[in-house]
Formats: sequence, structure tokens, C-alpha cells
Amino acid sequence: MSRFRGLFHRRGSLFVALCVATFWQFCDGIEARSEPAEKPNVVFILADDLGYNELGSFGQEKIKTPNLDRLASQGMRLTQHYSGNAVCAPSRCVLMTGKHPGHAVVRNNREAKPEGQWPLPAEEVTLAKKMNAIGYTTGGFGKWGLGGPSSTGDPMDQGFDRFFGYNCQYHAHSYYPSYLWSDRAKIALQNDPEIPGHASLAKDADPADPASYEPFKGTDYAPDRINAQTLEFVKANQDKPFFLYYPTVIPHVALHVPDEDLKPYHDLGWKDPPFTRSKGYGYTPHFTPRAAYAAMITRMDRYVGNVLDLLDELGLADNTIVIFSSDNGTTHLEQEVDYEFFDSVGELRGLKGSLYEGGVRVPTIVRWPGHIEPGSSSDRISGFEDWMPTLMEILNDEPASEDADGVSLAATLKGQEQSPRKPLYREFSGYGGQQSLRAGDWKAVRQGLTKKGIKTELYNIKEDIGEQNDVAAKHPKIVARMERAMKEEHSPSEVFPLKPIDN
Repeated sequence: MSRFRGLFHRRGSLFVALCVATFWQFCDGIEARSEPAEKPNVVFILADDLGYNELGSFGQEKIKTPNLDRLASQGMRLTQHYSGNAVCAPSRCVLMTGKHPGHAVVRNNREAKPEGQWPLPAEEVTLAKKMNAIGYTTGGFGKWGLGGPSSTGDPMDQGFDRFFGYNCQYHAHSYYPSYLWSDRAKIALQNDPEIPGHASLAKDADPADPASYEPFKGTDYAPDRINAQTLEFVKANQDKPFFLYYPTVIPHVALHVPDEDLKPYHDLGWKDPPFTRSKGYGYTPHFTPRAAYAAMITRMDRYVGNVLDLLDELGLADNTIVIFSSDNGTTHLEQEVDYEFFDSVGELRGLKGSLYEGGVRVPTIVRWPGHIEPGSSSDRISGFEDWMPTLMEILNDEPASEDADGVSLAATLKGQEQSPRKPLYREFSGYGGQQSLRAGDWKAVRQGLTKKGIKTELYNIKEDIGEQNDVAAKHPKIVARMERAMKEEHSPSEVFPLKPIDN
């Protein structure tokens, strides 16, 4: 009997131990299933026509951008990042589709009546659609420019669950419009009449009198409305993963900004000659254009700060990837935006509309706490087409397809070594027709493609960041390789032909 009790005791202990072990394994399984790793939110903020050197963290000395400078101190600056193209719509197309300009559908700005630009086709796979497919709620707030209302390119048909702002780029030339779009409905603003984006001083107006510029001031500032809706989207979706695309219209001209933002720059005593639009060219006049431009950028910075502060307040900052960039370089309209006074592109050559560095190299910042080293920087060559594969790798462990134009930056963002990028190709059918190819330190540029004869320029960007010394004659073999690569990367477009290449 005692032997039986001993056997039962030993076997019972074993049984209890097995039960306990099984119980804890079961609990571990429950914990693993009930608390999966949360997918990070993504906030992509896109400035409009912001130059490479127009943030404090990228060298700006006159314009104050404290919130974006703070973002840079908390994340990584990408110092060789390229926008999708040299002007608005084709650049945004590259960002949204992950296709470089030689393959993208939209390759230039083109208005489509009655409102909007050349539309993305219905079957296009956009970043918003990709985010939707992996469980993200998506919202776009600001300027769209890739297809008018009810077209195939309408943002509500291209993967966005929520849209608020300007659909049409031309409509966005006014910061005091009569309406904005909320999803598929027009929302009236309190601007009666609407302040036009293009207008001139009255014939009898004195250009030296500040009162002459009063007609270009409105009541209901559209960027305020857009920022408010952006914050509402974050609040409404704080308990689930969201993708926030915030393509702000600032600092694209016209020079429209509330008076209260001008005073800090007026107090600096800048010599600030009025922009009068005397020749009928450009956007609406402004009495102090330098102060207005600086104030617009500082106001944009404040909008960014509102988003960052809300992420902190809601406890979302540590689980949110924040990306900031610009759709192209500073505008070439020097009477409205004094890019020399602000040193807007630093040492770079070219402005908006150009495939030289100043037209397409843009200030870019990425913050992801716990993954990206604060205050770091990377000079890896990258471009807008890289964001789709980067985010898909991070969020869904999804490798880019072999024929994808973009290359994931995930390793670089995490501070890991990454092999050199394949050549980065750009083409632009506007402003005379242009092509460029960046391969390592070398950059090939072609200008004036609408004319007979094609000349390829070659620059060593590491030694000549200002693209002042064309060394094509010294390196014919490199030029030949670059020309072959440009030919391979270009696919003909009936809508946006690159003459004379497509003839």
C-alpha cells in the first residue's frame, strides 16, 4: 500500500508538473495572440515648392522652422533625397505609384477641365491602396493634383478613406478660395468674394501704398481648415493603424498669409520691395513679399508642430513613422520669392522646373522612435519612388518586386549598411524637355530635348555639387553608359511625349 502511495505521489507530482507547464504554455499562447505587435502609424507631410536650404536643419538662417528642426533632431535627415520630378503633379505621381518618371502615367502638369489635372487610371496601384490592403485607415489632407472630382484619379477612388482640401492644383493657387473638397462634397468657405491666385493691382492703385494690397487678403484661410481636419483624422483613428498623407499647399505662391504672421519678419527690418505684378505675370501682388514667404513657411512649420504635439498628447509618437519632404525645389519666380536673399537652394544649381539638383533635391526628414537614431543623417541616394517599397517592407514584410522602380530604404533608416542604389532616373517633358540620371557620384543631364540635337552633360556631384563643370568630354565611356541607361529607363508616352526621343 505504501509502495502504491509512493508511486501515486511520484506520478501525481509528474502529472501536476505537466499540468503547470501546459498551463503556462497556454497562457503564453494567449498573450501572444491577444497582444500582437502594433503596426506603426505613418504620417507623410509634403511641402509644396520648398527649397533644399529653407529649413533651419538644412542650413536656413532667416526663416524660423523650430518644429521641423526638432523633428530633425529626433530623427534622420536624408541629404541626397530626390523628389519625383521638377513640378507638382508628376512628382506626386512618383510618390503615390512608386514608378519613376520614365514609367509613370503623369509626367507633367496638365489641367483637365472642368477641375483637376490629368488623372491616374482606375487600375493604378497607389500607396494609399497598398496601405488600405494591409489594414490601414487612410486620409489625405491638402493638395491632390492627380485627377479631378468624379474622374478615375479622384483620391476617394485611389485608396483614400478620407480627403479634405484642394483637388485641383490651379484652385490651390488661392489660399482664400470659396470652397474646399470634403470627400466628394464641396464645403463653402467664408471668403466672399474668393481671393484669386492670379490678379493685378487696380489701375489707379499706388504700388507704394500698403492699402493697395488689401484686396488680396481674405477671411477664411484654407490651410487652417486643412490642418484642423488633419488633427481630427488623427483623433478619430488613434486606436487603429492609420496612414496620414498631408500634402500642404505651403509655400507655393500666391503669397497669401494672415497679417499676424508677418509682424515677426517685419520687425527684422528687411529691405523688402513690393511685388506688384506690373507685367501681368505671376501670382497676386504683395507689399512685403520676403516677409510673406518667410511667414508662410513658419506657419507651415506650426501646422507640423500641431500634428507632432497631438501625437505626443495621444501617446502615439513612439509608434508613428513621420516623414517630411517637398515635391520639388524653390520656385523660379524671383520677384515673388527672393531665393537669393534666402539662399533657398544653397550651393545647388537650378530651381523648380529643372532637373539640376536645386529643382529636385529636397529636404527630407524621417522620425521613428526606437528605430531611427536621433540626430542622424544619411547621404544615400534615394527618391520618391523608394517610399512605397520602404513602407511595405517595414509594415508588411513585403519585398519589392524585381521590376519595381523604387528601392527600400528600411535598412538605411535603421542605421544598417545598404548596398549602393541602382541609378536614379528622372525625365520631364516640360520646360524644354529634360532627362537626368544619378549613378553614384556621377550625374548626366540633358536639356532642351524639344530642339534638334541632344547633348549630354556630365557632372561629378561629389566634387561639383553645384554642377558647374561639365566633364562629359573627359569621360566618353561614362557618358555612353549613362545614355544607354537613360534609353532603357524611358518608356514612350503618348500624353507626355519626350521629344525628339519619342519621334
